Amino acid sequence: MLVNNIWGAEQLKGGPSEWNTPVWEHDLDKGLRILRLAVDTHLITSHHLLPLLIDRPGGLLVEVTDGTAEYNAGTYRISVFYDLAKASVNRLAFAQGHELAPHGATAVAITPGWLRSEMMLDAFGVTEQTWRDALAAGAPPGFAASESPRYVGRAVAALAADPGRSRWQQRSVSAAELAREYGFTDVDGTQPDAWTAI
Repeated sequence: MLVNNIWGAEQLKGGPSEWNTPVWEHDLDKGLRILRLAVDTHLITSHHLLPLLIDRPGGLLVEVTDGTAEYNAGTYRISVFYDLAKASVNRLAFAQGHELAPHGATAVAITPGWLRSEMMLDAFGVTEQTWRDALAAGAPPGFAASESPRYVGRAVAALAADPGRSRWQQRSVSAAELAREYGFTDVDGTQPDAWTAI
């Protein structure tokens, strides 16, 4: 199994005041770096590790991104560069699935919802244990449907444990969709679905 979740461009995309900056006004070096961190890193990792994955049938490649293919197809995402980065990873899972299928391997793109990463928790001045306090302190209402990083981890684990996982071949799904299918929950026992809330 390969879970490809390389990113590293969170700081480059800037804060909300920098979002929706037209491509001709956006810092070109930062924008191209976003694409390299989102696309090149995934391709380089796949190039080197997929030969191990296809060594025997049943391999699983999970490309982690932000937004399902369906959501990203109809929604502009922050900037041209960020938009392309996130849509590209979904397409990468689709394309790699095409190449992996003859080897009995499955490729799937998975998106978490509103992720309570360490960076997000720090931004709101809360911890995983106190994250709901951010709602009273002015966090956007959508934060109520946020999820811990373990939720998407449980989604990957459910896929890996499913002997029929090839039915997800080339699909783009959310952790919440897989939670409904497989019955797992986040650490607090809920099944948050930020994409439905959006």
